[in-house]
Amino acid sequence: MSQLAPLMPFHRVNILTGTRTARVVENAADMAAQIAKAERPLLVLGPRLLTIKLGGKLLLDYALEIAKTKNIPTCATATVKSKMVEAGIKPDSVYDIVEIIHALKDPEWKGVRKQGNHDLVIFFGFRTDLGEQGLSVLKHFAPHLKTMTLCKYYYPHADFSLPNIRKDEQWQAFLEGLIENLKK
Repeated sequence: MSQLAPLMPFHRVNILTGTRTARVVENAADMAAQIAKAERPLLVLGPRLLTIKLGGKLLLDYALEIAKTKNIPTCATATVKSKMVEAGIKPDSVYDIVEIIHALKDPEWKGVRKQGNHDLVIFFGFRTDLGEQGLSVLKHFAPHLKTMTLCKYYYPHADFSLPNIRKDEQWQAFLEGLIENLKK
């Protein structure tokens, strides 16, 4: 973990986050350690996972590998669900982003596997503007959970975020390093 000073988010309209901003994580091992500490993490999969490739591999493939390494339940949006089903993988739940954020706000919610609410929610593959607003809701109304993003943009309302990454090769290396560290 490195920087605690504010970093400029991709969308500059939402930079006043109050006294708490995201911890920028540039090291894949540090991010993997945060995921490993969680008792009931959740990986929320957005539609951009189907449109972006890194090194010839869809982002969805990286996301599914991350989920597989630690048996992390997945919450897929409708478009992601159909692609997962085509690949023979059944998501643990299907919600749109607003529905899952609403459910996560409730500390009494039993989670997608009915084992209790999640303590860490990892968002991956959402539009930055929509993701940032959803993270803001969780920051203010769900103090019982931590949030993390794996997208290549800084999200100030998350608890843990990547910095703004300009080169896809860096992002790919981070995701591959994260997967390797989660396998340990």
